[in-house]
This record gives sequence, structure tokens and C-alpha cells, in this order.
Amino acid sequence: MSFWTAAVLITIIVMGTRVMRARYEAQGASPSLATDPDARRLRDEVQALKERIAVLERLATDDNNAARLDREIEKLRDNR
Repeated sequence: MSFWTAAVLITIIVMGTRVMRARYEAQGASPSLATDPDARRLRDEVQALKERIAVLERLATDDNNAARLDREIEKLRDNR
């Protein structure tokens, strides 16, 4: 097999793979991610972490808690 024949075959294989991937992406999520229990668990964990971050952001930006947070930070600094 010549170099050019091999190059053409490799190009055809790569292009075919890209076409198949585009079809799967156009149909929605890939089948392996939709049925994988680890992926589902990770999605749930990320959602829970996002909710916790939202609570922490609210606490950090709430004016009523600013004085209390300042006192707590000062206590931590004093306990060094």
C-alpha cells in the first residue's frame, strides 16, 4: 500500500467518525452519559454543591449577617 493510499484511508476514517459523532450530538446526549449511574450521581452532586454555594453567597452578601461574620472572623484571628 502506498503512502497516498494510506493517507486517503485515514482521512476517510476520521471524517466518518466525525460525521457519526455529529449525528449522535444532534440527537441529544450521548447514550452512555444518559444511562451511566456515575454520571447521574455526579450531576446530583453538582446540583447540591450549586445550592450550597447559593446559600453561602446569600450569607456573605446579607447586610444583617455582616456584623456577625466580622465578629466570627475576629474570634478566629484571636484564637491563633
